[in-house]
Amino acid sequence: MFDRNQQIRWVIKPAIFMLALIPLAILIYRALTNDLGANPIETINRYTGDWVLRFLMLTLAVTPLRRLTGWNGLLRYRRMLGLFAFFYACLHFLSYAWLDQYFVLADIIKDVIKRPYITVGFASFLMLIPLALTSTNAMIRRLGAKRWQQLHRLVYLIGIGGVVHFLWLVKSDIREPLVYGVVLALLLGFRLWDRRRRTPDVIPSGAVR
Repeated sequence: MFDRNQQIRWVIKPAIFMLALIPLAILIYRALTNDLGANPIETINRYTGDWVLRFLMLTLAVTPLRRLTGWNGLLRYRRMLGLFAFFYACLHFLSYAWLDQYFVLADIIKDVIKRPYITVGFASFLMLIPLALTSTNAMIRRLGAKRWQQLHRLVYLIGIGGVVHFLWLVKSDIREPLVYGVVLALLLGFRLWDRRRRTPDVIPSGAVR
């Protein structure tokens, strides 16, 4: 009979891992069956970008769900969700650099400088890299818990940057990026509310409570 840790290691985590790969499998299937529409490059780029935002939102949702439900075991899956956000961000950037720019570095740099939505998206991608590289337990010990937490608060800025990147990209029909924006605002707003709720009032010395 499996104990709790064995269930997480051999059942739940592999199941989440396989589920997180389903979007990639669907994209590959659509490519193999010529079902990417009139503009396959745009379809691939938008599809991978959508999944970056979805995994970012899922990662950011772990803490609020843990606070609301008391299920501390959710923390065991946050790292995996964050790494899948980085994985799809790599695919998103690769689809742009390879399929759209043909790996011409000068054109990529020019695009990053001249087009604000690409500037914001590229900056968000760069910020994801140190978070992915420091996601291991060894790096947590090396950096120390406090410094590690400070570094990984970049995910809030990355989430904002991802939503702004999407919003500036679509220009006209902004309904979908607004949905992501509302979800992100709720997730970050919960953190602010929860921090204030959990922080005891500071009473000046000599004051009467």
